[in-house]
Amino acid sequence: MNSDRLLKQIEFIVEIDKLKNVYRKSVLMDKSRLENDAEHTWHLSVMAILLLEHANEPDLDLLRVLKMLLIHDLVEIDAGDTFAYDEKGHEDKYERELSAARRLFGLLPEDQRDEFFALWREFEDRQSPESQYAAALDRLQPMLHNYYTQGYSWQKHGITSDKVLNYNRHMQQGSEELWSFAQQLIHSAVAKGYLKEKE
Repeated sequence: MNSDRLLKQIEFIVEIDKLKNVYRKSVLMDKSRLENDAEHTWHLSVMAILLLEHANEPDLDLLRVLKMLLIHDLVEIDAGDTFAYDEKGHEDKYERELSAARRLFGLLPEDQRDEFFALWREFEDRQSPESQYAAALDRLQPMLHNYYTQGYSWQKHGITSDKVLNYNRHMQQGSEELWSFAQQLIHSAVAKGYLKEKE
């Protein structure tokens, strides 16, 4: 047994437990509290399995999608969650997350370090069908939270429908069907008063 390898893996497992303490701007659908990153990751992973038939590429590698979804937010342990509509926060988001990726994945044995880093970059670059589908889900999930909490975070942060449409437009790269659904959701949210139109 390679005890050094196992110890590195265990160290990483212990370190990523911190994801449970990274809170997002989305509230749970019962509005009881903010959602944490680990819960977000679990939700996305279930969605990836459940909604696969709606991906633009029907034969994509689901395991690769799941790996990306499970690791893409680990960097927020160091970098924190950057709110989708925080323009200032997005200015140095990539640099903060890159530094975090290097530290966190650097805890792993070399082969796993390289695999995790490559998967994180693939998700960020959105060039493969797998990363495009994963990214579409990552945008749809908080939109569902907002819709089913009557626009809680949208209203709290003064977000308007044009911002939601623009920010989420790339969903269509991974799933035209889910993007069409998302647009219907946004229009419905406006009609119900959950989301304001641009003034």
